[in-house]
Amino acid sequence: MKLKNFVESQQLDLDTMFYLFKKADEFRSDKFSRNNLNGKILATLFYEPSTRTRLSFESAMLKLGGSILSTENAKEFSSAIKGETIEDTIRVLEKYADCIVLRHYEEGIAKKAAKVSSIPLINAGDGKGQHPTQALLDLYTIYRELGKVESIKIAMVGDLASGRTVRSLCYLLGKFKNNEIIFISPEHLKIKEDIKNYLSKHNISFKEEINLDKILPEVDIVYMTRLQKERITLSEYEKAKGKYVINKNNFFLLKKSARIMHPLPKIDEIQLDLETESEDARVAYFRQAENGLYIRMALLDYLINNK
Repeated sequence: MKLKNFVESQQLDLDTMFYLFKKADEFRSDKFSRNNLNGKILATLFYEPSTRTRLSFESAMLKLGGSILSTENAKEFSSAIKGETIEDTIRVLEKYADCIVLRHYEEGIAKKAAKVSSIPLINAGDGKGQHPTQALLDLYTIYRELGKVESIKIAMVGDLASGRTVRSLCYLLGKFKNNEIIFISPEHLKIKEDIKNYLSKHNISFKEEINLDKILPEVDIVYMTRLQKERITLSEYEKAKGKYVINKNNFFLLKKSARIMHPLPKIDEIQLDLETESEDARVAYFRQAENGLYIRMALLDYLINNK
């Protein structure tokens, strides 16, 4: 499969994923040409705040010899404030750049933008929809940490109704055999039916639990997420706040081979001291963030160079 744009996880087949993993490993080794994207320009168009996604894409482009055009608050500092449509914005940006990375607060906007773009467009998160590059780096992290991406048991914890990273990762986990997913969330923030239907269709075992401590000894991966305060009501937030937390009282329940992942930023759902975060191999979320740089280098090289 050759991707022109990357707007949802379902687009990836196994060959493409493992090709990108291999390229990411090569870029990590630092034994590569710094001129892969020499003369190319990446436009990062962000209508929502971002730290890791925007900066890792920009760092990836610079490390590959390219240049960047960037706006971190396009909702206010672009012609969107004047009423310009996303389609028109994309049709202008494609004249200035060789690839566009788009983050938007509205679900479905990335697909709409990709339809009119003549250059590669990457979805960096669209509302409650998807965040496919996060899912790709998450799977890459699992692959590096466990040495496999099938026959794993993973707990997904937190605001599963609003969390686009969980949705995107489920689509990728569904492509591999014998994976088991345990969804743990407040009753009012449960995973949506479309994801359950997808997993059932692909014969992926899943269940819903309410007791985090009960499942911690069982799982290979604990995928923690924050409450999406900006996407839920205040009453929904207050009802769920502090319900699911990993701290010194339950961290010891994890197997030594298990890993804690988090797409970040973490707020109060992980409460571990700096020594534990620095020295215990079970804490993987900062390595996970680093992996985002290399997997995005691989993706930019793949899309822009049309390999």
